[in-house]
Amino acid sequence: MNIDVFAPLLAFALVTVLTPGPNNLMLMASGANFGIRRTVPHMLGVGLGFPAMVVLVGLGVMQLFDLWPASYGVLKVLSVGYLLWLAWRIANAAPPQDNATGAGVPLTFVQSAAFQWVNPKAWSMALSAITLYAAGRDLGAVLSVAAVYVGVSVISTTTWVAMGRGVSRLLHDTAHLRLFNRVMAALLVATLIPVVLPGLI
Repeated sequence: MNIDVFAPLLAFALVTVLTPGPNNLMLMASGANFGIRRTVPHMLGVGLGFPAMVVLVGLGVMQLFDLWPASYGVLKVLSVGYLLWLAWRIANAAPPQDNATGAGVPLTFVQSAAFQWVNPKAWSMALSAITLYAAGRDLGAVLSVAAVYVGVSVISTTTWVAMGRGVSRLLHDTAHLRLFNRVMAALLVATLIPVVLPGLI
């Protein structure tokens, strides 16, 4: 991949991964509730799970959806349902000192990697990146796009978790932390508006 393609791809990838979306909101909430170290598996799941999705999309997984058009509706229902469940989980997260029972735990690597497949923003990012920068769908170009996303994901996941950790230092009591969690949950639900009401914005 030459510099004429790499530079705009890098800029595109940075903008798409750094802007707010379900992944980043959940990473910020996890950083605030569980700290950076306990959120590392979640970070790795995003940082490696999304590029893996890019590769599979680039190699033609979307053709399976075209063969079964009803699958788009199924994916939409799964996306909405899972995001609502995650929002509920964030809104009701127990403060760290109350987590001795394990009632509140960060997402695992597998959970966050699998989440990419029901994340509306991830689908939009993957399809746009492949269409713009690997239109020929040749393996080298697809892998290059995925590799760029691996690199920029280190920046985005670290940034959002660190922001969450920084915010947690301002949340001096349980009431403030619960309020923060509920605001984050509401923002996560708001990311569903383009999915549920596509003509609204």
